[in-house]
Amino acid sequence: MLELLREFSPLVQALPPRAALVQVRGAQRYFGVDAERIAEVIRLRAVARLGTDVRIGVAGTWAVAAMASARIPGPGGVLAVPGERVAEFLGPLPVEELYGLGSRQAEALRGYGLHTVGALTEVPPGVVERILGRRAGRVVVERARGIDPRPVTPRDLPSSAAVRSRFAREELDGPHARAELLGLVVRLGATLRGRRQAARALTLTLRFAGGTRWEKTRRLPEPSAHDEDLRTLAYRLMDAAGLQRARLTGMVLRAEDLTGAERAARQLTLDPVREARLTVESAIDRANARFGPGTVRPAATFRRAPAAA
Repeated sequence: MLELLREFSPLVQALPPRAALVQVRGAQRYFGVDAERIAEVIRLRAVARLGTDVRIGVAGTWAVAAMASARIPGPGGVLAVPGERVAEFLGPLPVEELYGLGSRQAEALRGYGLHTVGALTEVPPGVVERILGRRAGRVVVERARGIDPRPVTPRDLPSSAAVRSRFAREELDGPHARAELLGLVVRLGATLRGRRQAARALTLTLRFAGGTRWEKTRRLPEPSAHDEDLRTLAYRLMDAAGLQRARLTGMVLRAEDLTGAERAARQLTLDPVREARLTVESAIDRANARFGPGTVRPAATFRRAPAAA
C-alpha cells in the first residue's frame, strides 16, 4: 500500500500497523484534480491490485483526515472534509472520537459536561487546560477547532514489531502458555507479511507474578516472516527459559532487525511438507484479509470450552 501511495506523492508517512498519511498537494497540481478524486483513484487501485478495500479520510490536517477515515463504515470508502465544513463535521462528534484523546481524558471532560467536540470550542481554552493540564488541554482545544500543524514526514516502516498477551490470571499451565505463544507467532507473522517485511531475530519477554521478567533474543538462520520459522525459534526461546512452576502474567514477542521481504532469500527446499505449509499460509492470509484477522488460525490457539456438568 505504501508503494501505491508513493505513485502519487513522495510525502508518505507510515503509521503502523494499519494507517498511513500522504500529502497530495503536488499531485493535485500535477493531475489537475482535487484531493478527493485522487483518494478515489487510490482506493480503486488498492482494490484492483491488492485485493483489499481501504478507508480514506481527506482533509487539510492530519487529525481531521484521521477522524474522517474513522467515520467511514467498513470495509472502505472516501470521506472528504473541506476546510469550510470542518466545524460542521467536528461539532457533533462525541468527545472520545477526537483524534489523540485518551479514554481517561474523555471521561474527565464528560465529568464537566463536555460531551461533544463542539462543546470544547464553546468554552474558554483555559477551562480545558485546567481539566487536562496546560499542554494536553491546548492540543485538545486546537484539534477540536480543526487545527493540527503537524506535517507529513516521510518515514519508512519501523525496524521492529511486537505483539503482546496478558493473562487474565497467573498462568501455571505449560501447554496453555505455549498455545498463547503460538497465537503471538501467528499474529506477528501476519503483521510482518502484511508489511512485506521479514525478521532477522526474535526476542521473547516473559513477565512473572511479583513484577519480575525474563528476556532473551536469538537470531533466525535466514530472514523470515513465515509462521513455521518464527514458531520454531519462539519455542526454543521459551524452552530456554526453563519454566516449571513459574507463574506467568504475560508475554511479549518482538521481531527485531527487520528487512524488506524482497531482500529475504527464497530457497527451493524440495520439501513437499514445507512447501504445502507455505501454500496454506498464503491462503490463510487471503482469508483473514477478507473476513478479518484471526478468522483462520491454528486450532491450538482456540480456548477449549468447559465441559457441561
